[in-house]
Amino acid sequence: MRALNKLCISGWLAWALLIALPAHAGAQKEEPLSNSVRALMQKSVSDLAAPRLVFASEVEGQRWMQDMSERLKKRMPDQTMREDFLRSVHYEASRAGLDPQMVLGLIQVESGFKKYAVSEVGARGFMQVMPFWVRSIGSPEHNLFHLRLNLRYGCTILRHYLDIENGDLYRALGRYNGSLGQPEYPNMVLSAWRNNWSYRPGY
Repeated sequence: MRALNKLCISGWLAWALLIALPAHAGAQKEEPLSNSVRALMQKSVSDLAAPRLVFASEVEGQRWMQDMSERLKKRMPDQTMREDFLRSVHYEASRAGLDPQMVLGLIQVESGFKKYAVSEVGARGFMQVMPFWVRSIGSPEHNLFHLRLNLRYGCTILRHYLDIENGDLYRALGRYNGSLGQPEYPNMVLSAWRNNWSYRPGY
């Protein structure tokens, strides 16, 4: 019985340590922003519109939600929370001109879909946003652990990096992670996107 208890305790400790592991986020660099870029990003993060799915038809939106929800079920068991999360990801990614499935791949790599993940360098939430962004483009009351705000910041920041890199997603992802020029992070995100979250409308 003691041996069994020790085994159970050891297993629990291993699980707890695994859950407590820091998120896989780098250190985004705080760089000066031009007044026009700052104003555009401030406007983007201040949006208060309710998240919604934007598809060619309601049926297609339902198919996407059902498909993505099924894939995410093991990582996020609560259906209401899961669907709110997916609806928010789709809305925030789409309004930033990003592929929602790619953003899901990025979240998988950055935080493992943990809302309260914090990296060793202080990046926070699903998309591992660095706190300096709140000072730079946000408001003091912005909570980076809030679902919508975290996704809004993350998508706005990635869009900014894509614009800097003239649409080069590989380099934009490197900037997002603070590892520009190193292949590991972009490859991980692209692999997660392709292997777990790719989606073709009508299939």
